[in-house]
Amino acid sequence: MKAENLLASASINIGVAMFILSLFSILKKQPSNAPIYYPRPISLNHHIFLDERFTFSRFLPSLEWVRRASRVSEGQILQQCGLDVLVFIRLFKFGINFFTVSCVVGVLVLLPLNYIDGDRLSSQFHSVNSFTISNIKGGSNRLWVHLSCLYFISCYGLYLLYKEYKDIWLKRIQQLHNLRHRPDQFTVLVREIPFCNEHKAYGCCVDHFFSKHYPSSYQSYQILYDCEELEKLLIHGKSIRETIEKLTQQSLTNRYTRRSDSSKIEILKEMLQDVCRKIRHIRGEAMLSEKELPVAFVTFRSRLGAALAAQSQQHSNPLVWITGIAPEPRDVLWSNLAIPYRHLPLHEIVVFLLASLLTIFFAIPVTAIQGIAKFEKLRKWFPPAMAVQLIPGLRSIVTGYLPSVILNFFIYIVPFCMIAMAQMAGYISRSKKDIKACNMVFYFLVGNAFFLSLLSGSLLDQIGESFTHPKDFPGHLASAVSAQADFFMTYILTNGLFGFSLEILQPGLFMWNYIKSHTWHRGKRKTAYLNSIPYYRIIPFVALSILIGMVYAIISPLLLPFLVGYFLLGYVVFINQIEDVYITYYETCGQYWPCIYQYILVALILMQITMVGVFGLKSKPSASISTIPLLLLTFSFNEYCKRRFVPTFHKYSMQDAKKNDELDEQNGLMEANLQNALDAYCPPCLRPVDFEVVESCSTQPLISPK
Repeated sequence: MKAENLLASASINIGVAMFILSLFSILKKQPSNAPIYYPRPISLNHHIFLDERFTFSRFLPSLEWVRRASRVSEGQILQQCGLDVLVFIRLFKFGINFFTVSCVVGVLVLLPLNYIDGDRLSSQFHSVNSFTISNIKGGSNRLWVHLSCLYFISCYGLYLLYKEYKDIWLKRIQQLHNLRHRPDQFTVLVREIPFCNEHKAYGCCVDHFFSKHYPSSYQSYQILYDCEELEKLLIHGKSIRETIEKLTQQSLTNRYTRRSDSSKIEILKEMLQDVCRKIRHIRGEAMLSEKELPVAFVTFRSRLGAALAAQSQQHSNPLVWITGIAPEPRDVLWSNLAIPYRHLPLHEIVVFLLASLLTIFFAIPVTAIQGIAKFEKLRKWFPPAMAVQLIPGLRSIVTGYLPSVILNFFIYIVPFCMIAMAQMAGYISRSKKDIKACNMVFYFLVGNAFFLSLLSGSLLDQIGESFTHPKDFPGHLASAVSAQADFFMTYILTNGLFGFSLEILQPGLFMWNYIKSHTWHRGKRKTAYLNSIPYYRIIPFVALSILIGMVYAIISPLLLPFLVGYFLLGYVVFINQIEDVYITYYETCGQYWPCIYQYILVALILMQITMVGVFGLKSKPSASISTIPLLLLTFSFNEYCKRRFVPTFHKYSMQDAKKNDELDEQNGLMEANLQNALDAYCPPCLRPVDFEVVESCSTQPLISPK
């Protein structure tokens, strides 16, 4: 890559980012934009200090939001937002810590080494490639320095991973202790309940089974129902009520339409009464018994009893009486609980086929993007492209900036496709659905945005050979990685500077709010735009940047300073978003960390395999062989972590459950926490609904657990 191409990409991205961040700092000061940039404090009824006077300072860019973000501590994040959010922020901190040290090693040791060893008469001496390992002569003993740096960076990465894993592991145990009032610690989700032919119901089987096998700890159960028809009626009733309220308000302000509005209101009230009668009829015991599902939430008198039941096989046939730890009530996806458990493998197969189709179709734009990045190939395939050279500087923009922008545009839609597929997979909670989507997006990006970019950019003529000779894969990978360093450098610039800037500005939401405020919603009270952190949209892209950075840490250390800036900007941006924009919809107590750990480990292994190939290409087989122990160390480290830490993230230990029970009994909180658990898992369709407009339409009270 020519230096002017990199300079063009860096200049455009830095300029656009500075403009967007300056615009954000101005818009954030305007009181009218509070629902966009301060929805979290508004929802929590916190006072926002915004100057409503027309002053000059309101329209000047400032860095106050950066200073405010830098003062937020981990303790504050954990207390206000939970461990999931802290894990999310620790991902950025890992990137800062790892790439800062790698940058020092790369810039002070590897960059001068690569540059000095090159041939000063070669064409690439004055290009960016002169700072990469490709500038080192084959068989040079300087490659032992690269091997030493590989060992140092890998061991430092493993040390950071272990430190993070242990710290988050301890924080998870403490968080479960702090949240011991949560109802899910007393509750077990039971699926595939056998049908009782005698009573023609599922509920009596639940009570009989758990009373018999857990007589000292079983408390009660809440059977679930097929409430699709009831939910439609509730939605219809709510819509009618809102229409009545709107017409009532309109009749008070417009006397010319008062008579016609009054007649419409009376008709709507009759419709609402009819809907309420249907709701009461469906909620009757006789009707509900016909809509029972083989799914129930079972509550126990103690955490120990719930943990024991959730983590045990209940029957000799493992496909009946399937138990598991219940998700917290706000995390439950009620509609997915109606999907029969035996149908879930079919859902998984459909999701896999859809993801495969998306992967195949995605190969088309990625290959086209690499054609733009490789201008010499583009001229050969498409001769009119030579016209780009007629305008000074345009070639640098087209080849250095445009490909990364197009790639980011195409992969922007991937997370939304994956979250829709994860919804189809039938997961019972939002957290499991989001974690599944995270995994799908990350491995999609690794396979497409990374490997496919390498293949289409450098190995298009060797794909068949790569598959027929798998032992040559490290060498092919190494040659492809070396050739694509320039493209991924511009990708990091675009994804970081441009992507994070748009994340904090939220231009789509700003335009929507502006249009709504000046058209149909003019004069009405503004509501805050509340959303949860889109983990599935952010974590995989950040993990991909870590992967790219690790793979290129030794090969092209010039990339490392850009990555340090990437993670620093991402850190302050998302601290601001967590403080002011996003709200926590669920708390899994750190279950995202094992996935993040796996992404980083994949990056470390890929870095080491790539270096095996690089040393082979550089005619240094002894260095390639010397990398094998490092790979074995990494795999051994992974096995240790899987045995030492992973089980705690998927199970609730008997020791911790007993300890929390004893603490509650000492403080007299057991009864209150148990009652909270009894009331928490009623399906939304059975909760009391009050259509305030019509007094006679108040619905029957909540159906209590048996």
